[in-house]
Order: sequence, then structure tokens, then C-alpha cells
Amino acid sequence: MFSNRYGVKRCIAERFRPASIGCVTDGPSGADEPSCIQPGAGIGFLISQLGYVISTRFRAILAPLGLEPRHFLVLRHIARAEGSSQQALGQALHIPASRMVGLVDTLENRGLVERRANPRDRRARALHLTEEGRRMLEEAWRIALGHERAVTAGLTGEERDQLFSLLRRLAFARELVPGVHPALADEE
Repeated sequence: MFSNRYGVKRCIAERFRPASIGCVTDGPSGADEPSCIQPGAGIGFLISQLGYVISTRFRAILAPLGLEPRHFLVLRHIARAEGSSQQALGQALHIPASRMVGLVDTLENRGLVERRANPRDRRARALHLTEEGRRMLEEAWRIALGHERAVTAGLTGEERDQLFSLLRRLAFARELVPGVHPALADEE
């Protein structure tokens, strides 16, 4: 909250409404160029800003479960493909083997995942959720769905679908793997 010069209290977001920011229009223009780019408010900046807030909040609401978003992702994929090898999971998520070992070790040490002998390949271990892992995944899903509703609050169903479709097109154009955050390969 802040007080304007008249002593009226307002939220900080009101202070930075687009109408109060001048447009930069002296850049190059063309048929596919935006006609008005506001300083610090281009599409890329806005997506980055929202991404930071959304991911920070998601990390915070998963924390009471002792999970990070990457753990949630791994649990989801194990549940979807029970019995898959650690190597197959790493390939599907584009996570290097060295990082995958650490992620699965963490989940196994917490009693959420177990490695079992793979009947088709004695060298590989099959990944399975434990009962505690299933319970944890169910709770994490409940939290994630609530978070998704909060992220899109204020949008109609049609607007939400349109936003999702446009963002998915942008992600596809950049060859991003659906459902896999590119930072997973970089996290320790």
C-alpha cells in the first residue's frame, strides 16, 4: 500500500497502471511490430515477471509438504509411467542422468519412491511410488490445482483457454518440451 499526494491509500499495482506509463514509439516499425511498447512492460518482460511471481508462489505453497516443484514433476511422471527406469524418466524430462540420480535418491530417502528390480532388464531399476508417495502426490496435486485457479483468477473460462493456447504456441515455437521446465537440467 502507498498513499498518494492526497493521502488516499492504494495498492502498489494501481500506481503502475499501463495508462500511466508512456509508450515508446520511436523504434523500428513494420507490419509485424508492436505499435506501442511500454518501457519495462513488453510481452517478454511481463511473461518473465509473471513467471517469477507464479513460480516463487508455487515453491512456497509446496514447501510445507517438503517438496519442490521438480520433485512434484518427478512424482507425477513416475505415477504416469510406473515401472519405468530412471534412465527413461530422465530422458522424458530432459534431465541429465547425474541430476536424475539425486532427485530419485531424495524422493527414495523420503519414502516416496522405491527402486525395484526390473524384470525386463536386470541392470535397470524400475521406479514406483510408495503409498506415502501416492498420498503426497495427491496432496501436491490439490495444492497445484488451487494455485492454477489463483493464477488465472479474474479471467473467464474463454479468456483462460485463449491465454493457454497463445502461450502454448509461443512455447512450441521455441521447441519447449510440454510439461517440462527447461531449468530442470540446470538445477542442483
